[in-house]
Amino acid sequence: MLAHGQTVRVTAPCVARAREGAKGTPHATIARITPRRKALSYKSRSKAVTRSVAEPEHTPPSMASAPGPATPPGMDMPGASDAARQAHDHAAALAVEAAAAQAQVAAAQAQVAAAEAAVQAQMAGAAAGAAPTAATVASVPEVAPRLPPTPTPVHLNITTGAVPGLFDLPTVGAALPLGASLTADGVNFAVYAAPEAHAVVLCLFTPEDLRNGKPPTHEIPLDPEANRTGNVWHAHLPKCSDQLLYGYRVDGPKNQHKGQMFDKDLVLLDPYATTTVSGDRTKYGVPSLTAKIGEECWPQYAGAVPSRTDVFDWEGVTSPGYKMGDLCVYETHVRGLTAAEPNGGTYKALIDKLPYLKRMGFNALELMPIAEFNELEYYSDNPVTGEKRFNFWGYSTVNFFSPKQLFAQSAGEDCGRAANRELKTMVRECHRNGIEVILDVVFNHTAEGNERGLSLSLRGFDNRTYYMVAPEGQFYNYSGCGNTVNCNHPVVRQMIVDCLKHWVTEYHIDGFRFDLASIMTRAQSNWDQLSGEGWPTTGENNNEISVGDALGDPPVVAMISNDPVLGDVKLIAEAWDAGGLYQVGSFPHYGKWAEWNGRFRDDARNFIRGFDGYAGLFAECICGSPSLYKDSGRKPYHSINFITAHDGFTLRDLVSYNEKHNDANGENNADGEENNQSWNCGLGPHEDGVNATPVAKVLRDRQMRNFFAALFVSQGTPMVYQGDEYGATKGGNNNTYCHDNFLNWVDWDSAKDPVKNTGLSRFCRLMRQFKAKQPALRLNDFPNENNIKWHGVEPNQPSWEEENRFVAFTVQSHDPGSEIGLGNSEQIYVAFNAYHLPAKVVLPNPPDGCAWKMVADSALQPPYDFLDADDIPAQSKAAAEAMLKPQLASNCYTVMDRASVVMRAERVKPWLVPEPVAVPVPAPVEPTPAPAPAA
Repeated sequence: MLAHGQTVRVTAPCVARAREGAKGTPHATIARITPRRKALSYKSRSKAVTRSVAEPEHTPPSMASAPGPATPPGMDMPGASDAARQAHDHAAALAVEAAAAQAQVAAAQAQVAAAEAAVQAQMAGAAAGAAPTAATVASVPEVAPRLPPTPTPVHLNITTGAVPGLFDLPTVGAALPLGASLTADGVNFAVYAAPEAHAVVLCLFTPEDLRNGKPPTHEIPLDPEANRTGNVWHAHLPKCSDQLLYGYRVDGPKNQHKGQMFDKDLVLLDPYATTTVSGDRTKYGVPSLTAKIGEECWPQYAGAVPSRTDVFDWEGVTSPGYKMGDLCVYETHVRGLTAAEPNGGTYKALIDKLPYLKRMGFNALELMPIAEFNELEYYSDNPVTGEKRFNFWGYSTVNFFSPKQLFAQSAGEDCGRAANRELKTMVRECHRNGIEVILDVVFNHTAEGNERGLSLSLRGFDNRTYYMVAPEGQFYNYSGCGNTVNCNHPVVRQMIVDCLKHWVTEYHIDGFRFDLASIMTRAQSNWDQLSGEGWPTTGENNNEISVGDALGDPPVVAMISNDPVLGDVKLIAEAWDAGGLYQVGSFPHYGKWAEWNGRFRDDARNFIRGFDGYAGLFAECICGSPSLYKDSGRKPYHSINFITAHDGFTLRDLVSYNEKHNDANGENNADGEENNQSWNCGLGPHEDGVNATPVAKVLRDRQMRNFFAALFVSQGTPMVYQGDEYGATKGGNNNTYCHDNFLNWVDWDSAKDPVKNTGLSRFCRLMRQFKAKQPALRLNDFPNENNIKWHGVEPNQPSWEEENRFVAFTVQSHDPGSEIGLGNSEQIYVAFNAYHLPAKVVLPNPPDGCAWKMVADSALQPPYDFLDADDIPAQSKAAAEAMLKPQLASNCYTVMDRASVVMRAERVKPWLVPEPVAVPVPAPVEPTPAPAPAA
């Protein structure tokens, strides 16, 4: 454990892949993070540590303002509203104050200029050999000190009246809904600001002024009496043009030691803005050409006002509405998926890849962050590659409600609203192709960083509410990225729920994966309820619960789980964070939440690479991890099974490298996770990558097929990372957060060519199809002794000894015979041999009337590695099956070293349904004729 105040060098990207750290980390810990906000790698077991308070910043001079306008038309007319008059009086007062401030600045500047001119004249005279005259001497002060640098005054274009063509006379407006919303005759603006904020100004830009780096075109001061309801400031602009962009200035106390960081010189982005643009930037990766020097990567952000013409036709297409257990998730990146193609890297370009994804059997896309972020956050020269460094992954949110503008081919068009429609088109076409869309959302931290970071949005409105701020103004850093969103504060949790509902109602999103979701279970930091020492508390259980403690019933998770709009939405938690809170299997789930199953990843990796002691754990994975999920009432499909993800090695690198090779990141290979549970299939690190022997290279292909077999025969919901289906490599780099190049781009030549990818994509596709057809592999409940049997090299004789590396089982559905009507098998046999030697196996007897049929054997070369397929020429397939038939007919099979096999019981005799026994019908009784009468 690190000592209090100890500095930590944080080496991974801002996307803080802090993997499940040790439990019990002290909650009151804060990390020293520079504004660059690199973070811990996804498996780091480091604990967050305390950071010293930064030097206090001086409060800047009062905001200078330009003189305001004359009384607006209609203000002097009878009937003018009191609120409008108050707003005008407030604006006039601001104008007088601004004029006085500007006069003082001008006088000071004139004094300095006169002094400098006198000094220059004296020096010129001395250079010419002339003696200084009395007049010259008199004009030079005895001491001519330079005044301290004067901040550039902010010139407010104060507007309190109507602006023809843009809006009519502003009115009070309403406190709800938050954000900018259409009304019957205009646009309502409403924004939350801290209770101590004493002034808010609505700033309006024309698109031209924003693109040209100019200050707001019009600024409308909001009256603290008329335009404020509680802590929500609001205004209404009748007949508001949709060709406007907006933001806010907020004024209040600035005291870093109390966590108050207001700055009225800044124009802030509305947290509820649904369309976001940034200066003149319309092309991904290209800095601004019009921003101030030093701000080229961070030009002014602004939201677009809503438009009545911004409509979208869903064409009657709706979500496929799959059950969680029927999903096969494909984790991908909007830009990375298509950037290698001409005009790629956009929402629109993704549509062209839907036929491929559909053919592969991926029926849900889990998109890495598409909420607005700045890819130029790390923009600098990479000393190793010579390329620029980017925030490629996007785990550093600027605005939660807006799609990433520069992921759109139409970026910047229609005040940015065209990008929203492009995203909707992508979602619609995904649904049309039977593919759901799940968004990776990052509610654990933002791009604003720690107390030395930027003020873009949340910080400027209420730093102490939106973030977990410690007693001396430092930031709790459970995210590993410099700040932690205060998720369980009432204001923040409402924003999170509103955001999710916005994505569902506006974009028809099917589900969400919550990055570092354990942060959403931590107790809030509440500055409205201070302790006796003046420290923020939680207000929970008379403050017996400390800030950052894990809550059993976290309000934000409960709100998400019980919201009716989100009732059918899929919810997936990455159930750990960078502060050591590890909740895989124990995340508060309310019967709805699934989890990224990190235990599945780790145990499957260790067993398949041949480590002792993992046979029983691997068997647990195959069953859907019942020890994690069964007792809490969840089902196998709540386990999101995966071998790799965006952070860490790709599947090919997992079997090709013993050690990480992150030199291309420009950090001397110091970033990224050290323990990757990988094996290069060789005899040591010297065989990493391309240096392997031919034997090792062949084994690598086999191991990748073993991983796919394990993924698809296990109970639970499988997830495949982009590119793994064809064996993409990143050259051993397990932390490619900063690369916008081939390391993160899909190579479509390899993806679509089975020869180039040695048949791996075919094997993955057919294993996925096999799982989709087999009810026994998609059980609605955990398998039990009635439908799963464990075997060793002999039937019904499994070994769970420490040194055992062989696991085999037969499985059938809970309703034996239910597959018959679907034309599928009634029982499946699977065996994994992680030994370095072959295993001669006696197979269990198949069900009556059935024979074992080979489905897949990872030791065979393509296409025979998956034999039960229709794409093999009939003659070749018959020959291969004939070679296997003698073994299978005698109920035995040789499972090669480090190989897996899958068989199904194929019915060779028709399923005989007993016919009902016919009940004989008694023959009718003939009536006996009456005897003849006696003579």
